[in-house]
Amino acid sequence: MHSARVAALAVLTVAAAACAKKENAADTARADTGMAAAPANPAMPSGDTTANASAAGGLTDANIVYILDQANMADSARGKLAETKATSSDVKAFGRLMAGEHHSLRAQGQQLAKKLNVTPQAPAGDQSEAQAKAEMDSLDAMAKGKSWDKAYMDYEVTYHQAVIETATKALGAAQNQELKALIQKAAPILQHHLDRAKEIQGKLGS
Repeated sequence: MHSARVAALAVLTVAAAACAKKENAADTARADTGMAAAPANPAMPSGDTTANASAAGGLTDANIVYILDQANMADSARGKLAETKATSSDVKAFGRLMAGEHHSLRAQGQQLAKKLNVTPQAPAGDQSEAQAKAEMDSLDAMAKGKSWDKAYMDYEVTYHQAVIETATKALGAAQNQELKALIQKAAPILQHHLDRAKEIQGKLGS
């Protein structure tokens, strides 16, 4: 399960690295020119992935929508599994929270993508669907009990840390202001999930 856990977080790490590369390039440009980076063009069509790719240093709004959609879908699915497999009442309740709130976040993202006419597009080399399936299969194959509860909560702590980091980087890369607003709206929800996951993890012990 450890290898599946590492693999499942790889897409988030890649996304964060892509965004960081974009930010570093922007910093270099500012240093070379002595000028602030140009603000996002509000008139830029949200679905224009070519223009967005240039502005975001390789990570487009379509890529960001895809990454966030996959993250929400995967965590909602794991939450539903936790509702049935967890033995701790805290872990069951956490799973219910993940299923509900990540489903809602995903629905909001899909509605915005439709409104902006943005088709989600996986970044080059993305393996998120296969990795999410591998983690689900691993959790599903484990027997119920404290070990399952701990494995799930350990994963959720690490996962939400990675998601928050990626969302922060995506906020800097996003070109559309409504997409930025959606990420900002999701930030405190994700932080609450992480805080609660750490609390439950601590109760379960080592």
